[in-house]
Amino acid sequence: MKIVGFRKALLVGFLAAGCLVSGCVSGAPDASGTALSAPPVASGEVVLYSGREESLVAPLLVKFTAATGIPVKVKYGSTAELAATLLEEGSRSPADVFWAQDPGGLGAVAAADLLATLPQTTLGLVPMNFRSARGDWVGVSGRARVVVYNTNKVLPADLPPDMWGFTEPQWMGRIGWAPGNGSFQVMVTAMRKLWGEEKTRAWLQAMIANDAKEYPKNTPLVQAVANGEIEVGFSNHYYLLQISKEAGTGLAAANYFLPGGGPGSLVMVAGVGQLATAPNSANAQRFIQYLLEPAAQGYFAQDTFEYPLIAGVEIAPGLQPLASLNIAALGVGDLIDTRGTVDLLQDVGALE
Repeated sequence: MKIVGFRKALLVGFLAAGCLVSGCVSGAPDASGTALSAPPVASGEVVLYSGREESLVAPLLVKFTAATGIPVKVKYGSTAELAATLLEEGSRSPADVFWAQDPGGLGAVAAADLLATLPQTTLGLVPMNFRSARGDWVGVSGRARVVVYNTNKVLPADLPPDMWGFTEPQWMGRIGWAPGNGSFQVMVTAMRKLWGEEKTRAWLQAMIANDAKEYPKNTPLVQAVANGEIEVGFSNHYYLLQISKEAGTGLAAANYFLPGGGPGSLVMVAGVGQLATAPNSANAQRFIQYLLEPAAQGYFAQDTFEYPLIAGVEIAPGLQPLASLNIAALGVGDLIDTRGTVDLLQDVGALE
């Protein structure tokens, strides 16, 4: 069964399903069940459209409200769905902040001139390759693409140096992928930029010929590698670390950072932008600033196992430093055309 594609997913009634859920967290209990003594509530609130999963970001929203007194209301959904919602709502949107999983969704909203220019004091905290050249959104955490492999069935020496090596017939029936996943689509967008359309098409066709098994998203894909259902899978680095933490024991899986560079060595950013029509613009700016402060960056590093983007914040133990990776030489502006990627995935039959 093929996974439903981006454009079809935008038409499946997300507005009805994704009603605005109050995430007002002032006075919420801490881990012990004791009510936090939050500071006095600031004027207004901040309305967040989050393309990041609730399990990843909800604890940080509690911390934000405890630190600032600003309540948060959250609408969760995929980045693609929320970008489509913002484009439909336009100036009528109640959103103050859009937090996207990848640059593609932010780029679509920015192209419609729906995002405000951020202060240079905020933009300057993050390296230029991790923020919009227009200054209307900024990365807040980084995610590296990796190959997850089953350590009982594959040795690191068996793995190719780059993504093209998986086109070889010896990988027949051993690969897992998630072509409907936004991060995978950003990686294919990087392929199109670095390799060109025809080589990217050939790679996708080779994956289909090698009978790559489809998964709806990264979590079940990584779990399938650990269970031995498949031997390798294409994912983001932090999923394995999160699953291992939840399991409480070591898994028969490890991350492989491709040494040959190229699109499989991509480092993507999750980023945020303020809506130009934000009803609570001051609170929106405070929220974005908070995400780039050491406390929040430390949360990304130690709790979600992502890469912090400001200087001076330690990464999770055992994670390779960004400086040691052979990162693909791409800027965030090179990763925006996910619509063209979805068209290609549909054309080769990877998506319906």
